[in-house]
Amino acid sequence: MKRPLIIVFSVVAIFLLIGLTTMRAFAPKVGNTFNAVSRDLSYGSGGGGASPALEAPMPAQLPASESAGPSPQDAFSAGPVAQDRLVIENADLAIVVKDPKTRMKEISDLAKQMGGYVVSSNLGEDISTGQKVPQGSIVIRVPSEKLDEALTKIKAGAIDVPHENRSGQDVTSQYVDLQAQLTAKQAAEKKLLEIMDQATRSEDVLNAYSQVQSIQTEIEQLKGQIKYLEESAALSAITVQLIAEASTQPIEVGPWKPEGAAKQAIQDLIFFFQNFVDFLIRFVLLTLPALVLIAIPLFVLYLIGRAVYRRVRRTTVNVDEGKSEEVKK
Repeated sequence: MKRPLIIVFSVVAIFLLIGLTTMRAFAPKVGNTFNAVSRDLSYGSGGGGASPALEAPMPAQLPASESAGPSPQDAFSAGPVAQDRLVIENADLAIVVKDPKTRMKEISDLAKQMGGYVVSSNLGEDISTGQKVPQGSIVIRVPSEKLDEALTKIKAGAIDVPHENRSGQDVTSQYVDLQAQLTAKQAAEKKLLEIMDQATRSEDVLNAYSQVQSIQTEIEQLKGQIKYLEESAALSAITVQLIAEASTQPIEVGPWKPEGAAKQAIQDLIFFFQNFVDFLIRFVLLTLPALVLIAIPLFVLYLIGRAVYRRVRRTTVNVDEGKSEEVKK
């Protein structure tokens, strides 16, 4: 009984040994390396076994031994960093001028002379006071170091400055965080490119390419956000509301003129008489003929209906009289 069991176990062990040797000989070494690194780069690696190597759109974390760049948390925990403060400064003001159109042109030229540009401009009219008064608004961007100079020149020559506001936003921490994220993404991209170059199986190449495409998209988004913060801090926005001098003057009540009211009343009476005559002409030439054309077929229908009714009634009366005579007999 023991001898058959020993033979069976020996045969099974020999087959297992042959299978392991064959798998080790034919399995590509690069594929194993790719799978191992992909597991490290994938999301959801915590708890309950390894998740699929490349089901996440981007690598979340590299192993400590293979990491080529700092994480966003390390950027702040590594101690003080020599980073200049990044502050976005903007200004908003309203000025009273004699000619808003001319002043708007001067502000536009000022922005170009300082190395900035015009973001938007609008010129219109204010009729709230009963008369057309020109007014406008313009938004420009100038180098942040020239913001004070630009505000001084914009207010120069103004009749009044009823409103002025200046604001600043410190985006240094956001800027540093974006740079740290960009460094980590670029390191992960470099690692994936190396893996894709070494891969021999088409499946591994396609998976690595998908990962690279996804992470490159996020890299471009981070670069765009960083560029926006840099440009916003380098160029300050100035919003200027231009108010015409006439719109700030108090309302003047003129003297009462009865002859003007009488003239207006006579003119209104003439307009009423003209409208009334026009109504009579339209009634005689249009409305009355239209009513006649409508009334004629209606009257014909009335006559036909009355004739039919009388004939039916006459027949009914004759029948009733005949029945009465038969009853009497």
